[in-house]
Amino acid sequence: MANPASCVLLGDIGGTNARFALVTDERMGPIETLSVADYPDFDRALAAFLGRHRNGLPISGAVFAVAGAVEANRSILTNSGWVIDAGRLGAIFDLPSVRVINDFKAVAWSLPHLTPHDLFAVGGGEQAAAAPAVVLGPGTGLGLACLVPRPRDPLVVTTEAGHTTLPGANAREDAVIAHLRGCFGHVSVERALSGPGLVSLYQSLAAIDHLSVPPRKPSEITEAALRESCPTSREAVDMFCAMLGTVAGNAALTFDARGGVYIGGGIAPRISEYLACSQFRERFEAKGRFRAYVAAIPSWVIMHPDPAFIGLQRLATRPSSDSKPPQGNYAQVPSHGE
Repeated sequence: MANPASCVLLGDIGGTNARFALVTDERMGPIETLSVADYPDFDRALAAFLGRHRNGLPISGAVFAVAGAVEANRSILTNSGWVIDAGRLGAIFDLPSVRVINDFKAVAWSLPHLTPHDLFAVGGGEQAAAAPAVVLGPGTGLGLACLVPRPRDPLVVTTEAGHTTLPGANAREDAVIAHLRGCFGHVSVERALSGPGLVSLYQSLAAIDHLSVPPRKPSEITEAALRESCPTSREAVDMFCAMLGTVAGNAALTFDARGGVYIGGGIAPRISEYLACSQFRERFEAKGRFRAYVAAIPSWVIMHPDPAFIGLQRLATRPSSDSKPPQGNYAQVPSHGE
């Protein structure tokens, strides 16, 4: 825990944005967002933030949640190439303790502390008490982690599920995957279920149908789909939601996530109502002989804007081992949209 004369530095580092905050006396200050594209490396982004906010205050430690695989307290971000090395950062910025963790590990630790108002329900039954819960989310990439609430030593299992092979569930999806295979070779889950992935779906559908469509950013595709002004955009978002349902249902079975499946990331909260009316839940439950089993598992969209910082703030005041994470009763969540 930070002492009264010092503070803790928190960071949530994605492929598009790097967000930082300082926690002083267990009170978190404003979260500042920096664009990854504006800085050639992580060191300079962090220096810019600290130059504005440190003000000579001693920092007792730092925890950075990063969108990439972490090994030996070091990560190379998958979608930006930034290198985040705890040892280097500690020496450069005079930080006594630096921890680098996967970004969805931080989000998973937030689950016990989300309130009903932080969640939008998308089908399913009631949570099973003390059962694993999964959180996954499409943003610049796709992350996935599982919270395992063991009685004395709960833990979070992190994954690189965004780089597993994307499954197709019908001929139309198979055609899109085949087109993407021609572009990328291996077609990972995040080649479709991410912001760039939504663009890839849009472009692939146009190519398959021999259509000329204007270039669109992910936000423009979702806007056109919601307005129903572009059939290709609409189909791309529909396919995105359906594929997300398939992948989320697979995760539910893989981790026996009867504690629920949470959808985070930057995209789902913007289209939560659309997602609820899409094929997401039908595809989530389309597991053959295990349909009834999966149908009982609830799913939610995380509407809280900064769930990673909820987890980071609690991890920052605990030992570096994840064997004793923050306690809470994440089973107390709504059975309907709030």
